[in-house]
Amino acid sequence: MTKFPQKLLDGYQGFLHSTYRKRSDNYRELAASGQKPEALVIACCDSRAAPEIIFDSGPGEIFVLRNVANLVPPYNAEGRYRSSVASIEFSVVSLGVRHIVVMGHGRCGGVAAALDERREMLDQGDAIGHWISLLDNAIESVAGGEGHDPIRHMHADHAEEAHVHSDHDPRQTAVECMSVRKSIENLRSFPYIREREADGRLTLHGAWFDISEGVLWVYDPDADTFEPALEQSGLRIDN
Repeated sequence: MTKFPQKLLDGYQGFLHSTYRKRSDNYRELAASGQKPEALVIACCDSRAAPEIIFDSGPGEIFVLRNVANLVPPYNAEGRYRSSVASIEFSVVSLGVRHIVVMGHGRCGGVAAALDERREMLDQGDAIGHWISLLDNAIESVAGGEGHDPIRHMHADHAEEAHVHSDHDPRQTAVECMSVRKSIENLRSFPYIREREADGRLTLHGAWFDISEGVLWVYDPDADTFEPALEQSGLRIDN
């Protein structure tokens, strides 16, 4: 019998004796009454950008959909995208989430692959090549001048606290942020999402997480740009 990864077993033991012990009543209640998360977070499957950790959420608090490059296909896209669509439909229609957050992140491998000059190696009918083709519109928009410098730095006295790491690739960052916008557009092509957003039952949000600095940038649709989340709420980032 193949031995289960020891690092995972060690982690489970830590969870069992710490988190689960502290929240055992909460887990039992969730088991008995079911989940009622307030938000769906659509995030990348990158191991460095876990929504539950970034938002410090407990069990039952957020419903998470993770895929390569945190992409949302348009409604009625061909069948190869149906797993993500099923998760979105379940969270909105069955669970009744009130918010959907599309969260991109810096140094995204999926976006890097889509921008790679050797990308044609992925476009021969394989699953990854087919999936990252959803980034084509975002790449074209950035190439056409949209989304240039999508990250707005904080005003001078807070600039250091929310600065994007100096070695980031501006073009890749632009595509990462533009793809968040495009995914929000695609969400609005879903009839049940469009209906719920129109009557106020559902709100759509965009975000981008800078792994190197730990700063969450939130999309402002009115200004069509991203700004540090804590600046929006009037708080400071303490490092």
